Amino acid sequence: MNILLAIDGSDASDRAARHAVQLAKQLAEPPALTLVNVSLPLLPTAVRKMGRKATAEYYASNSEYAVRKARRILERAHITFAEAFPVGDPAAEIARLGEKHDADLIVMGSRGQTALRSLVLGSVATKVLALSKVPLTVIR
Repeated sequence: MNILLAIDGSDASDRAARHAVQLAKQLAEPPALTLVNVSLPLLPTAVRKMGRKATAEYYASNSEYAVRKARRILERAHITFAEAFPVGDPAAEIARLGEKHDADLIVMGSRGQTALRSLVLGSVATKVLALSKVPLTVIR
């Protein structure tokens, strides 16, 4: 089984990582797991002022911070995993990577916004569901 685990550093993401561990324990063979954190792109003016090196360091630092707890959860469970840290629209990138990595399942957390807030602002999980052909498990 090929699993894409989308992480944003929230408590819901930690729960999604623990769910992926439980799922992996139930499988006959260890899954191929990819841990993903998508950074929102900075404004072009900020990128020009910061420069390429500082921008790359900014994205790397944000991703490292976001995945540290989930990484620890997976390592403690002795689950091997790859990592991907794209920059872009989170929902679009998660859906794209799900197909690129030929994932059988995408697992991600949801912060549980109210229906009204989700309708107005949208949620990444809802957008991934709409964009992806890969089955999605949302953990609250």
